[in-house]
Amino acid sequence: MLELDAWLTRFLDVRYPHLPAEQQAVFARLLEQDDMQLFDWLTGEQAPPPEFAGVVEIIKITRTPQQ
Repeated sequence: MLELDAWLTRFLDVRYPHLPAEQQAVFARLLEQDDMQLFDWLTGEQAPPPEFAGVVEIIKITRTPQQ
């Protein structure tokens, strides 16, 4: 899914390098989830499980370039 790839690429470029190792590990587990599930979490259609909530919020904040 192109839009999902763009959001995750931006996150990897901007935020991922600065995350603590624990959050980087959560992100790795997040990538194992179904693409449509990830899309729903990132668009707010569904709430992510608590394990992923923090990283999902960081991705959501990061997905739009700052003006």
